[in-house]
Amino acid sequence: MKTHHINFDERLAEHFTLREMIASGKAMKLKIDNTPDEASVARLRTLCQHVLEPIRRRFGRTIVSSGYRCKELNDAVGGVDNSQHLSGQAADIHCSSLQAARQRYDFIRQHLDFDQLLLERRLSNGCCWLHVSYVSPAENRRMARFLNV
Repeated sequence: MKTHHINFDERLAEHFTLREMIASGKAMKLKIDNTPDEASVARLRTLCQHVLEPIRRRFGRTIVSSGYRCKELNDAVGGVDNSQHLSGQAADIHCSSLQAARQRYDFIRQHLDFDQLLLERRLSNGCCWLHVSYVSPAENRRMARFLNV
């Protein structure tokens, strides 16, 4: 159930706002309300604090290309039915190159706690991104792999 008391400018961590974690060009184009519920906001905050903020401190500007997705948006972008984006536990980070993606991947894998870490590359245009998720220290699987790399 969505709440109307959401502050989109709320800082989830020093360098990340709620607005940034729910922004979606596809949602705007299709007029999809991608407003998360309070539990999803709390999970986004945890993801930002434990994973995204340390990446930002280590590498500088960190662009989240996809954070929270409501079911309608997840379906529109072709996300899987059990995507952690649906619950606010995952983010996709844009990387300027395969080298930049590998540096961030290695840093996350070696220094941070995480549930899932995927380095993905679109073969058609070479675009690279990291999909990273965080559940909790007790539940994180630390599953890491490359896709199309």
